[in-house]
Amino acid sequence: MIGELYAEALTGAPALIEHLDGTTRPLDSGPWFRLDAADEALLGQCRGPTLDIGSGPGRLTAALTRRGGYALGIDITPSAVGLTRSAGGRALLRDVFDDLPGTGRWSTALLADGNIGIGGHPQALLRRIRELVRPGGAVLADLAPPREPSRVDRVRLRRGELTGEWFAWATVSAADVARVAASAGFPSARCWTVAGRWLARLT
Repeated sequence: MIGELYAEALTGAPALIEHLDGTTRPLDSGPWFRLDAADEALLGQCRGPTLDIGSGPGRLTAALTRRGGYALGIDITPSAVGLTRSAGGRALLRDVFDDLPGTGRWSTALLADGNIGIGGHPQALLRRIRELVRPGGAVLADLAPPREPSRVDRVRLRRGELTGEWFAWATVSAADVARVAASAGFPSARCWTVAGRWLARLT
């Protein structure tokens, strides 16, 4: 979710996620600014230096920093990076496939808020993360419920007549994550649910 419409959504401006078939659903940025029970469960699983991929306004990055951990958020939207820094977190304007500090030394990588879908190719994303984390490192991810099928959608943001560019976004079901993770070099996948969110730890 990139571009001006996404940046404006971070300020509370209304926006829709539009699919190729014309169906839409609201983009609700509110949860990205406040911690819930599932976030606390993710934070409790973070061990050592943590890379928050697609960190948005940085609630998780900032929370880890406040708790004395080392965390770095990366996002491709300047306003998101600015919000993370304003909240007290460290953040860089980077794509996950860019050169990144600490390559091969991160203990934990976060893919919260469905960010395992970045780029529309979860295996490619997880293979890249396998390069970023140290041996024995872990990925913590939000997933779709087991009953929801894994898929790749083409979507864009819309507000009235204004639209962003189309981009690919993947959904990974908890029922499929073990297979997806193993194909990318993470042979262990443990799933659990907290406050209606499905979470996974990949190692």
